[in-house]
Amino acid sequence: MKRVIPLVPALLCACFLHAQETESAPRIVNIINFIRGVEPRTEVDLLEPVKKQIELARKYDLPSTFLLQYDALIRPEFVELLKTQLGPDDEIGVWLEVVQPQVEAAGMKWRGRFPWDWHTDVGFTIGYSPEERRRLVDVLMRKFKEVFGRYPKSVGCWLIDAPTLNYLAEKYGIVAACICKDQSGTDGYTLWGGYWNQAYYPSRRNAFMPAQTAAGQVDVPVFRMLGSDPIDQYDTGIGAERQGVITLEPVYPEAGGNPRWVGWFLEVNVHEPCLAFAYMQAGQENSFGWPAMEKGLQDQYPRLAALRDEGEIRVETLAESGEWFRKTFDRTPATAMVALEDFEGRDRGGIWYESARYRLNLAFEGDSWRIRDIHRFDERYPERYLETRVETNDAFYDTLPVVDGYNWSQPGREPAGIRLVGVNPDGATRPWPTGKPRVEETGRDSLRITIPIKAGGEIRISCDPGATRFDVENAPGSWALEMRWSSGRTAITGTDPHAIRYEHNGFQYAAHFPDANVEPGTQPDSILIHPNAGSLTLEFEYGRKSP
Repeated sequence: MKRVIPLVPALLCACFLHAQETESAPRIVNIINFIRGVEPRTEVDLLEPVKKQIELARKYDLPSTFLLQYDALIRPEFVELLKTQLGPDDEIGVWLEVVQPQVEAAGMKWRGRFPWDWHTDVGFTIGYSPEERRRLVDVLMRKFKEVFGRYPKSVGCWLIDAPTLNYLAEKYGIVAACICKDQSGTDGYTLWGGYWNQAYYPSRRNAFMPAQTAAGQVDVPVFRMLGSDPIDQYDTGIGAERQGVITLEPVYPEAGGNPRWVGWFLEVNVHEPCLAFAYMQAGQENSFGWPAMEKGLQDQYPRLAALRDEGEIRVETLAESGEWFRKTFDRTPATAMVALEDFEGRDRGGIWYESARYRLNLAFEGDSWRIRDIHRFDERYPERYLETRVETNDAFYDTLPVVDGYNWSQPGREPAGIRLVGVNPDGATRPWPTGKPRVEETGRDSLRITIPIKAGGEIRISCDPGATRFDVENAPGSWALEMRWSSGRTAITGTDPHAIRYEHNGFQYAAHFPDANVEPGTQPDSILIHPNAGSLTLEFEYGRKSP
């Protein structure tokens, strides 16, 4: 519980400072419900969830975004419901999964098993040539304008390719897009290593990759959907073909359907450091049916309304968030997501930092921590489907791994990551037990993580948009950063005196440590990074050539 300050002047001052903080770094919520017109996997009432979602939105006066798939757009019952029941602050956009009537209206032959087929080679635009993608978009936009008298401002889909996103921006003027969270193998497709949460300006050559230059970016922010657990989502499913789902979606009883987890997740997003802004996507697709989502939504909507009424969050449509983003940032800002304990109050957490050049994740539990993920962003790395279509029922979108704690780990072995170690005179390494991290915003785009070392001193990890710096104060001995992994899937190809070299999907790059010495570790599958003095820096300079 928060302590109540009895002095009125102090209370007014605190309220004023909180208002300033909220205004400069808003906590934004989009309620996005997308609507399919058919569901071949099961018998389910697809109209009922939409009716109930509208009722909840009106009851709590919460602006909502409804995204229509083409097969719902041509069904009068959905159109009539939205036209007559939505409030003036609600939004209607499009959901860009591809369906049979859309393909046939574009003059092509449907290759799917059902009128809506979730396999990526037929159900997503990447299953079609770039020219065919434009025809599919034209059909969708033409029908939307015929029905609603205008073009939509927002487009969502689990996957959106760069040619399609470019076309939507340039011809139809969309202002916002949304895509799936990071996941490995779930639903038959993988999005891995991207901007973890919040939103980014994508590269013209890779819709999943944040751009680094004005010329190389699409000026439409892409928001990450579903609200991933910042601690547990990342590691779930290591060694399996696909990950599980730990998100704000109300149909998952251990996460978005669990009031305790929801309360914790909202607290993390509303009150922990976030830098430019915090972002959550609530809502649910209609395919699950109302009984599966009812309890979760009935718990979440009043919580959101209460936070809105207290001035803690802004609940707005996806288009409003997109327009705000475009007016506020001309390039992708740095953001953060910080959880310093899990939803059961245990001493374990996850800290995410992301900028236009990289993302970094630190995970800790008890007296140990590791950087379990760093992915580098480079707009020159093209997506796999930039010029050709996918021909399998799965798909891959990724960025450039520097350390990948999920894909470079194996069950039952020490997980991959970068750790602080003491170095003995004979070169052997040993872990240094540490205390709980502290996190603070040190600038508009900078985050500092301070971790006490139990034997004395502390390590400070300073994340800035182009580099991460590691400083050890009053170290209890010689130290280094040790990168370890336990899988042959690593992208590492070798080391140089001040860099680690990589090759991923044919693309060569490096992690540069200009003030450190890099060498193979004393253990198999390891690298040691020794500071020249009391600190070392990992640089992410865009355009720098590999050594």
